[in-house]
Amino acid sequence: MTWSGKVRCLIFIFLAQRVVFLWTLDPAERDAILACETLKKWNTSNRILIEIACARSSHELFLVRQAYHARYKKSLEEDVAAHVTGNFRKLLLPLITSYRYEGAEVNMTLAKAEAKTLHEKIEGKTHNHEELIRILTTRSKAQLNATFNHYNSEFGTPINKDLKSDPKDDYLSALRAAIKCMTCPEKYFEKVLRLSINKLGTDEEALTRVVTTRAAVDMKLIMEEYYRRNSFPLDQAIIGDTSGDYKEFLLALVGHGSS
Repeated sequence: MTWSGKVRCLIFIFLAQRVVFLWTLDPAERDAILACETLKKWNTSNRILIEIACARSSHELFLVRQAYHARYKKSLEEDVAAHVTGNFRKLLLPLITSYRYEGAEVNMTLAKAEAKTLHEKIEGKTHNHEELIRILTTRSKAQLNATFNHYNSEFGTPINKDLKSDPKDDYLSALRAAIKCMTCPEKYFEKVLRLSINKLGTDEEALTRVVTTRAAVDMKLIMEEYYRRNSFPLDQAIIGDTSGDYKEFLLALVGHGSS
């Protein structure tokens, strides 16, 4: 075996160990570890905290905060405030501390009023306005869906399209990610997987994270969305882009989620 082949083999052994380690953890502890890791190397393109805050239920997020406190003897809020700055901190702190109503009840009058508020702030390019952040970080997901649906029908454009006014703006990208995570997580995670596999050189960190955190949640929906979007099965994409025990563990978890 060549030197490069040996290095590649060692990398896949490490990745296999990483998959097993993350999968065997309690979900809340897994999220706590992922949150801590991302805060230590924080950059504005990182989406892990948004995934944890927006794709989990209020109770699951509460358990993550508890697990973080127990493991690191600090609060998650404390570390976000210490490591994140500017508009990202303004958005992330209320996201990770939120405890949303989880029911299906929706106030349509409120949805119409808040759709108008969101449109005004986005049109005026005040994307960090406290009212916009308040709506995104406090309303239930059902209420937000009603608000975004009204936004689309009233103003003729989906809210995430209006938030693409500057595609290179990392903060606007974070807002779009939060909205997609809350309203259609399978589409959000399909895109993360697609980008992790289809880019030049696999993003194993993203691939590992999504498979281990979503296998027991909504992997079947993500796989269906992946096939719809790419006309190619996710498991075959994994086979073509990974190898060794790492590949086998990923396939096992994808199969676990689709069973």
